[in-house]
Amino acid sequence: MARPDGRAADQLRPVTLSRKWSIHPEGSVLVEFGDTRVLCTASVTEGVPRWRKGSGLGWVTAEYAMLPRATNTRGDRESIKGKVGGRTHEISRLIGRSLRACIDLKALGENSIVLDCDVLQADGGTRTAAITGAYVALHDAVNWLADRKSLAGKVEKVMHRSIQAVSVGIIDGEPRLDLMYLEDVAAEVDMNVVCTGDGDFVEVQGTGENGVFRRDQMDALLDLGVLGCAELAAAQQKALA
Repeated sequence: MARPDGRAADQLRPVTLSRKWSIHPEGSVLVEFGDTRVLCTASVTEGVPRWRKGSGLGWVTAEYAMLPRATNTRGDRESIKGKVGGRTHEISRLIGRSLRACIDLKALGENSIVLDCDVLQADGGTRTAAITGAYVALHDAVNWLADRKSLAGKVEKVMHRSIQAVSVGIIDGEPRLDLMYLEDVAAEVDMNVVCTGDGDFVEVQGTGENGVFRRDQMDALLDLGVLGCAELAAAQQKALA
């Protein structure tokens, strides 16, 4: 069965990483996976959370949110509701964990970097786009610290690997890469794969939405995820060049 946008099963949507999209943060990137658009900003502050003071280690964390009309119907702002939803918490923690896998927190010193990932427009894969774009924003923020002699080491040692993420899934029995919304809601199996630039796994989230899935299907999805992440790593390198 043909994909809604005519792509091959193993083909990413067009990917764009626009650096320095916002003039104020130490790092900012507008990341686009097809019609999904996420603004990722990296803000540097001196000091670390109270529980980390005196450790000599820095800290990297993330916050994720969606604009009210990022989707086809308006959603209330969580600030108006008075609490952050479980999905938002989950994705924020995923982004933070993923990005901490690429940085030497000791070399960062007792500095903190907060990655804010705000979904401007959603068409599937918002969390994977956020991770991919946040890596580039984080890289720029670390360079900002290096320019101010605030790093204990060179940037390439502090940022010792790249991190990227992509969604995969099975629709009508076919493994597919980088699901758009129409595919995501119809997926029999849905998975998010976070990889390093070397093809190692940081995190895998997979669910049989309408039942169970076989080991060979999981292997096929992981292979697709690694393939997609390799292409995203090349896009990140090109953006940072």
